[in-house]
Amino acid sequence: MDVSTYLWFLSLCTCLAYGKPTLRKERVLHEPELIRQPHEDNQSYQYDHEAFLGKEEATTFDQLTPEESKTRLGKIVDRIDSDVDGYITTDELKAWIKRVQKRYVYENVAKVWSDYDLNKDNKISWDEYKQATYGYYLANPEEFEDATDQFSFKKMLPRDERRFKAADLNGDLAAEREEFTAFLHPEEFEHMQEIVVLETLEDIDKNGDGHVDEDEYIADMFAHEDGGPEPDWVRTERDQFSDFRDLNKDGKMDLEEIRHWILPQDYDHAQAEARHLVYESDTDKVRTY
Repeated sequence: MDVSTYLWFLSLCTCLAYGKPTLRKERVLHEPELIRQPHEDNQSYQYDHEAFLGKEEATTFDQLTPEESKTRLGKIVDRIDSDVDGYITTDELKAWIKRVQKRYVYENVAKVWSDYDLNKDNKISWDEYKQATYGYYLANPEEFEDATDQFSFKKMLPRDERRFKAADLNGDLAAEREEFTAFLHPEEFEHMQEIVVLETLEDIDKNGDGHVDEDEYIADMFAHEDGGPEPDWVRTERDQFSDFRDLNKDGKMDLEEIRHWILPQDYDHAQAEARHLVYESDTDKVRTY
């Protein structure tokens, strides 16, 4: 795929309007839009845009004219083209997408670090995090008389503590940068996978039976507010549940089935997105990667 063609494709992504009437919440970690719906959908263009640039950078590009964005994209493409041959390969794109993703995670941690490192010792203890996040609630419980607020704080505090301890590999209840990154972004760390799966179950399992049935699975993605017919993609998801989510066909998902769903072991999101971008942009199909 030559650079000029790729610039045209990314400029198109920049100019498109985003959004659709009924959106679904995505639980699968690192699964791109190309797996769940056709790529001509505007949501998919937004995913491509953010995968290539990063979420915040993509927002900045949305404010530029097509000419300005094309100029800036040209500079980025030069950085992606590591062998300087004037073409972008799938491997070069894959490496870039992975770098963008990792950069976003660590930049996010850097932005909030000082908010939690209250004593400025370059560590964030559990007590510091709890004070910064829940301090007002703990000191003024009478102000949180609303049952919903009370439930949210009572639920989230022990959940955060459990996640913090899982990220705290040396067990000193004080997170260094990498540990705090694992706490804020557990989906990026293999040793945090159990927490990610467990939290997913807790989020979706509304009846508290320790499983996710089909209705809970759908309700997590789609709020049926108007009483009308379900969108086609919802009906497709019901089929997905019975065919691919409920592996033992008992009508519900357990922890292992949830793991199989949200942490697909045989899927590389960066590789899939890179292949998709090359496929969409390589109009003459002369070079195959």
